[in-house]
Amino acid sequence: MNKPPQPSARVPFWLRWLVPVLLVITWLAIAGIGGPTFGRLGEVSSNDQASFLSAGAEATAAQDWQAKFRDSKEIPAVIVIEGNSAFTPGQFGQAAALKGKLEALKVGTTVIGPIPSADAKAVQFVVPIDSSRAVKDIIKELRAEVASSAPEGMKTFVTGPAGLTADLVSAFAGIDGILLLVALGAVFLILLIVYRSLLLPLAVLFTSVFALCTAILLVFGMAKLGWIQLNGQSQGILSILVIGAATDYALLYVARFREALTHTTNRTAAALTAWKASFEPILASGATVIIALLCLLFSDLNSNKALGPVAAAGILCSLFAALTLLPALMALLGRAAFWPFRPKLLPAGEREAELVTGLEGQKGLWRATGTLVSRRPRTVWIASVLLLLVASAGILQLKANGVAQTDVILTASNAVDGQDALARHFDAGSGSPAVIVADKAKAAQVLEKVKASDGVGDAYLLAEGSVPIITGAPGAPAAPAVRDGKVLINATLDFAADSNEAENVVVELRNTVKTVDPGALVGGVTATALDTNTTAQRDLVTIIPVVLAVILVILMLLLRSVLAPVLLVASVVLSYGAAMGVSAVVFNHIFGFPGADATVPLFGFVFLVALGVDYNIFLMSRVREESLRHGTRPGILRGLGVTGGVITSAGVVLAATFAALGVIPIMFLVQLAFIVAFGVLLDTVLVRSLLVPALAYDLGPRIWWPGKLGRPGTDAAVPGLPAAPEPESAEAGIR
Repeated sequence: MNKPPQPSARVPFWLRWLVPVLLVITWLAIAGIGGPTFGRLGEVSSNDQASFLSAGAEATAAQDWQAKFRDSKEIPAVIVIEGNSAFTPGQFGQAAALKGKLEALKVGTTVIGPIPSADAKAVQFVVPIDSSRAVKDIIKELRAEVASSAPEGMKTFVTGPAGLTADLVSAFAGIDGILLLVALGAVFLILLIVYRSLLLPLAVLFTSVFALCTAILLVFGMAKLGWIQLNGQSQGILSILVIGAATDYALLYVARFREALTHTTNRTAAALTAWKASFEPILASGATVIIALLCLLFSDLNSNKALGPVAAAGILCSLFAALTLLPALMALLGRAAFWPFRPKLLPAGEREAELVTGLEGQKGLWRATGTLVSRRPRTVWIASVLLLLVASAGILQLKANGVAQTDVILTASNAVDGQDALARHFDAGSGSPAVIVADKAKAAQVLEKVKASDGVGDAYLLAEGSVPIITGAPGAPAAPAVRDGKVLINATLDFAADSNEAENVVVELRNTVKTVDPGALVGGVTATALDTNTTAQRDLVTIIPVVLAVILVILMLLLRSVLAPVLLVASVVLSYGAAMGVSAVVFNHIFGFPGADATVPLFGFVFLVALGVDYNIFLMSRVREESLRHGTRPGILRGLGVTGGVITSAGVVLAATFAALGVIPIMFLVQLAFIVAFGVLLDTVLVRSLLVPALAYDLGPRIWWPGKLGRPGTDAAVPGLPAAPEPESAEAGIR
């Protein structure tokens, strides 16, 4: 441990005032530029699922071919007008008049319809919308026009890919305001309770907010340059991750700063002492999370690749803010930051004793925890492992093979209701056909195979100058459109385009058409969802080993040990399994979710393992520091007691910030919020407080194998360093 400066130590003026003031001004300037950029992220953000696929996916190749058959980038909106009984001639005529009004809006190319249902209780229109325009605004305009023009007493819906996209964008609307307010409010309340101070929570919040403003500026620039693909999910996760991580790092620094203030009256000297003591664990923690997130670049999904650098940029900004802005604020505020409960300078005798033991008086919960760990270490860690294993069994109930797009939005949605109306009166896949790209010479054979396939309602070749042909549409031209020797076939499925049944039909279609034309491609909305889920599951197997290997190497370098890092990684993986097991039970039996997005297990793993290792880094880096002075077992108890409060506070803050994601009514974010919040609390309360200390205490010096601390007889102080008196009992080691 670095020797704290004496109360009389003098610090140069430039270091006492000039450097802190310049740092604060610099961060104010950056935040002033980055803050307004927050509202501009929508300019570089996209929620189009097709853009998230890798270039190698079949659906992506089919989409590229499909673009050659149309002059503009359009997505279909499907309008459904539904009555309780069959339409009268007058009602049908009134509905038919809507076509002219829709065309007058000029939202896309030719409007198709009205197409009556077989039971005559509904009609539908297909309106191709120019996707380069604001889809949300166009859908709002369409819904207003349809509602005012439809026959009286009829229900109206605007659905299809365009309608669902618009409702998805609306659900993400809270990311810019509500999410941030909820997260910051939760953090402020927790800090207020923990520190019982007003200035300190504000200083920590300023650090977090300035880090977020800087991260937003960085991410906006990367997206503007086309380096990354930003979406609503990444945007929401970025805000939460930066606030949570910056606050965690700030809490670790504040704990060291408060400790330093008990040894000196010089606030700048205390700030420097705290910086030196916290630099290594904060840097190691941040580097671990950044590298783990960058492992997502190995993903085949563009959405995962995008999240990696986006989130890593956020952690990088959090790291710099915690190591520059916060120390500058503390150097300027000094003891006033803790008002009205300012830390007092210890009397000289107690101060020297503190230098020897590195120990603040422990009492209450952490004294009891240390006593339990020291008296029954093996019982504690075995019981903890068994509890985690039992919780992990629930992972067998996890249904992470994707969910229908209509289930993604958790609030009322006109588009979702419209899909139900389509299923009641038309082929459920109307408006979102499967798209087959085939050779012109084999078009007739492929079309015949497609029509004969189970789950296909009807199929047509795309005609020159036409949009996809819908069942019942009049005047379909016979001459097919041909591009580079390829033709396009639209197949209307019997199932909703975003359903599991539709995905099964696409799988069969791919097998069937390739028997006639091996180069045929099957794409469309359903194929895109299918390929996304398949790729996400493959990514899980690929990325997890890479993340674990990277974290293991970092821990070995930090702790100068092999055994301790292996055990720490194993404990975090076990904690992840328990969190996923409990989450699966909660999702299925409490929330009643139909399943989980295929990317949820991977994102949950990356965040829980990286962030869970954070707390073990905070704990074990302090344990190693204490072990060098007092021996391994006393060092474990001292490290546990000194870091217990700050790490628990950090865990509660991080859990609260991730829980704030639950305010966004998107199933993926709600599920990720629960998994990470519960997992962080589990890791903080059980793994870091009981399992790891008890296992380390049971192993003793062997935990540091093969380093110097792991050699026999090193359960006492390391030679060359001042040693503290050995405690009379295990409990005495935590007094």
